[in-house]
Amino acid sequence: MPTYSIGQAAGLLGVSAETVRRWADGGQLRMDRGGAGNRVIDGVSLAAFAKERAAGLHPVPGEVLTSVRNSFAGIVTKVTLDEVIAQVEIQSGPHRLVSVVSREAVEELGIEVGVRATARVKSTNVHIDRAGGRS
Repeated sequence: MPTYSIGQAAGLLGVSAETVRRWADGGQLRMDRGGAGNRVIDGVSLAAFAKERAAGLHPVPGEVLTSVRNSFAGIVTKVTLDEVIAQVEIQSGPHRLVSVVSREAVEELGIEVGVRATARVKSTNVHIDRAGGRS
């Protein structure tokens, strides 16, 4: 089972190492001592914590019915328009999402830089890369 240092866990969770330490000291995140005596987090525990922490961060408003489960609430950072198509960039925490939609949709929704927006992703073609080698 892979293990992660405090810094690695912080990077994956999008928080500071100090925040990870506080969570561990407060009993919210389980840590053990590795072979060298350093504090480490096992991958299974970290994955469960990340999933629990993310629950409810990007809720779908009650009046919206959708089958899409991957929601990224954020702020619009860039809008590029041409006559028919628009490219919209949203920053959601550490995630940058870029969408190409119709200019008409952008205008109807009032999408412009600085506006809060939620990107919803539903795809049948998602690529996954694995970092590092096997443990």
